[in-house]
Amino acid sequence: MLKLIPTPIGNIGDISLRAIEALSDADILLCEDTRVTKKLIHILKERYNTSFKENQEFISLHSHNEKDFIEKLEPSFFEQNIIYASDAGMPGISDPGQALVRYAQDNEIEYDILPGANAVLTAFVASGFVDTKMLFWGFLPHKGKDRAASLQGALNSGYTTILYESPHRLEKFLNELSHEDGERKIFLAKELTKKFQKYVFGTAKECLAKLDNNFRGEWVVVIEAGDFHNYSAVSQNDILELDLPKKTQAKLISKITGENTKACYERLLNI
Repeated sequence: MLKLIPTPIGNIGDISLRAIEALSDADILLCEDTRVTKKLIHILKERYNTSFKENQEFISLHSHNEKDFIEKLEPSFFEQNIIYASDAGMPGISDPGQALVRYAQDNEIEYDILPGANAVLTAFVASGFVDTKMLFWGFLPHKGKDRAASLQGALNSGYTTILYESPHRLEKFLNELSHEDGERKIFLAKELTKKFQKYVFGTAKECLAKLDNNFRGEWVVVIEAGDFHNYSAVSQNDILELDLPKKTQAKLISKITGENTKACYERLLNI
């Protein structure tokens, strides 16, 4: 049988009794990082006096080897107690896991998914945004037109939109957001459930001021829902780079964002 086990996103006390039981009964543990899972098990043994099967096997299964690993699998592999555990949080949410589930479905293998700690839902509830329809956007592309188009999609989805951002790109993201939609409210959550957990709320510019160049840590970004608009691979920045009168730029931007043309023109005058 296959079980996917969520692990704490920070505070070890968030692990469930069912997760401890599944980990202790596992014959083989598929791990996003075997070192992290072994450390977790060591803490469970020391802090909670948990007993584990002897001679458990740990196998590395991460985004870089997942495809090759699954292609070599045989259904008989799952006649043992097989656990998949990501480093932190829920498997399949910006972590491997979904391909294992699909393999189990395709081969009629019994499987179970345990509920547990999840940064997306934790940040969503902490944001205080009352629109309960939400969309998980994952990570934005790192650069270029793909990043600009993805940001437009997140801003114009019509839903409260949640994404992950690294400490190396958070400042860049906030500057981009300030340029694209300076009035949009966002909620930032840093190092959820950990010692240095931090919440920040406001516009992108306000958040930049509150952070005061301290971008260390892993961040979850919750973007307040706006109106739904079909977005284009052409971004506002692409239009602004064209040698066109601001009135023409405003008309083009309003076409791809749905923003009022007059309001857009007045905003461009202040750029």
